[in-house]
Amino acid sequence: MTVAQSWTPQSWQEKTARQMPDYPDKAALDRVLGQLRTHPPLVFAGEARNLMAALGQAAEGKAFLLQGGDCAESFAEFHPDNIRDTFRVLLQMAVVLTFAAGVPVVKVGRIAGQFAKPRSDDFETQNGVKLPSYRGDNINGGEFTPESRIPDPQRLLQANAQSAATLNLLRAFAQGGYADLHNVHRWMLGFIADSPAGEQYKGLAQRISETLEFMDAIGITSTSVPQLRGTDFYTSHEALLLPYEQAMTRVDSTSGDWYDTSAHMLWIGDRTRQLDGAHVEFMRGIKNPIGLKCGPSLEPDDLLRLIAALNPQNIPGRLTLIARFGADKIADKLPTLVRAVKREGASVVWSSDPMHGNTIKLQSGYKTRPVERVLEEVRSFFAIHRAEGTHAGGVHFEMTGQNVTECLGGAQGLKEIDLADRYQTACDPRLNASQALELAFLIAEGIRDERMKQTGLAASA
Repeated sequence: MTVAQSWTPQSWQEKTARQMPDYPDKAALDRVLGQLRTHPPLVFAGEARNLMAALGQAAEGKAFLLQGGDCAESFAEFHPDNIRDTFRVLLQMAVVLTFAAGVPVVKVGRIAGQFAKPRSDDFETQNGVKLPSYRGDNINGGEFTPESRIPDPQRLLQANAQSAATLNLLRAFAQGGYADLHNVHRWMLGFIADSPAGEQYKGLAQRISETLEFMDAIGITSTSVPQLRGTDFYTSHEALLLPYEQAMTRVDSTSGDWYDTSAHMLWIGDRTRQLDGAHVEFMRGIKNPIGLKCGPSLEPDDLLRLIAALNPQNIPGRLTLIARFGADKIADKLPTLVRAVKREGASVVWSSDPMHGNTIKLQSGYKTRPVERVLEEVRSFFAIHRAEGTHAGGVHFEMTGQNVTECLGGAQGLKEIDLADRYQTACDPRLNASQALELAFLIAEGIRDERMKQTGLAASA
């Protein structure tokens, strides 16, 4: 029997599982997991296969992955307006990338399941009091009290219900007319309308509207071309809490394969990517497209072993490598990984996470991310792939449609004194809509430069 044949949805339990909460009432946890196993799937295998095919195009440089959303979803901020605002910022960014860069954009949200968060320390101390760390609303509470920090299995049911409701609304937005390109002007959030990125977007929206008017005049309308009326939108989250992921893993009736139906795409975090660990064991067996966070400590040989374990058949679109180094480390660390993967002939989507390596803590106590460092890492990511002759295939970032003040700088010029105005994150600092749009225009330039280089090479061949 081969290693691949020995996989089962529960075989991860034989491995070391890091970042797992310690539930004091195991019987209560088992009851909740039993309930979840009877719940309908949140997503369907066919949708996951469609996403994998789209990501296969991104691996070849024929599409671009736009993956973004909340650092950690919360129960308190669960509201249809918040879901709508995050969705429409992603729509705006996708429009910028599609129109300005000329490539299809694969839209994947960090949403409808992104609750659990890995922590660097199992405990935190405030005013001499030591309590277990907050691990996300589907595990325990953010309030600094002993009662709140006890892992509660009932939170899994609430998170599952919130994910189902969020997905229901997202599907309505994506296919019910809201995403019609004729609404391109209406996606503008009021608070960014007069920002530099907003002005840039309005100019682009006007050009799109003029193009649509011409198309309407010659009979190409939303009625005749469904792609103008709706869009494909997929969900993703870190597959951190393995008991929950196992409970949501089902056999696809059409293929006989196992799919994790909690999201279309799952990823392994930088803290849980051990080759002999539980998370890699679980993820190698599901057939969803999956991601792997690649941080500064990852060596080329270890990456190649992980690729062999997670995508042994080298299926295009199966594996996305999410680079998260920091603006000061990417130039030293990423090129050797890219060369090793290219030399091996592995088909992967290279995506940039310019958020996690650029987090700083100020003397005021706020964690923040300077937008300029975020932009610098994205610029370096594109430059490295141009130099190596590989594809910069996507971007993965934490953002929100709310008017938060959590990341320093950007065209708005947010300063340290501004952070206290609307610092609302449950965990890490997020880009607001204006800052996210700035990033989209920068990415569009990078894709356009890569395509021009490819065209030039083709013309000279």
